[in-house]
Amino acid sequence: MDLRALHTRQLFAAVLFLASTIVLAIQLINPSPVMVTVGENGTEVAELGGYFEYADVAVIAVAACSLGASGTYILLGDGGADSGTARRRPNGDEEQAGPAPAETKADGEPSDELLEARRREWEETAERLANNEREIYETLLEADGVLPQSEIVERTDLSKATVSRGLDGLETKNLVERKRRGMGNTVLLL
Repeated sequence: MDLRALHTRQLFAAVLFLASTIVLAIQLINPSPVMVTVGENGTEVAELGGYFEYADVAVIAVAACSLGASGTYILLGDGGADSGTARRRPNGDEEQAGPAPAETKADGEPSDELLEARRREWEETAERLANNEREIYETLLEADGVLPQSEIVERTDLSKATVSRGLDGLETKNLVERKRRGMGNTVLLL
C-alpha cells in the first residue's frame, strides 16, 4: 500500500484497523481470570483462568466489528471519494480529477474530444515505457484500452509469466487495472 496515496478517510480506516487488531489480540490472549469460592465453609478462593467476562466479550465484539468494517473500507475504498481531488500521475505530476467539460454525448457515450484526449495521453505514456511494458501497453492501446489478459499473451507472443510481470509493473505505475472476469482477467487502460 502506498502511504502517500492514502486519503484522510483511508488513513483513519487504517489506524482504526491497526488499533482494532491490537485490542482484539490483547483481549483474546489475556482473558480475565474468574474468582470462585470453593470449600465446605466458603472461605477458600480459587482462580480459574481462560474465561471471558461480559465486558471482555463486548470489547472483543466491538473490536472485531471495527476491524471488519475498516478492513473492508481499505480494500474496497469508498467508491467516489476521489472526485474533485488531485491525483498523482505515474511521472510524478498531479492532475485534477473530476468531470471534463464535454465528457459525454447525449446518448451517454464519451465525447470525441474526450476520447482523443485520452488516446493522446495514452500514446505519450507508451513513449515513456520500455521493453515488455511498452509492448503490452501498446497492444492495449491498439485494442482501444480493453483486452483480456490471455489475448495480450496471444497478440504479443510473450509468455504468460512475462505478461503478468509486465502488467504488475504497469499496475504499480497506475497505468492499467486488471479486473477478474470468470477464469481470467480483463485489462483496462487507466
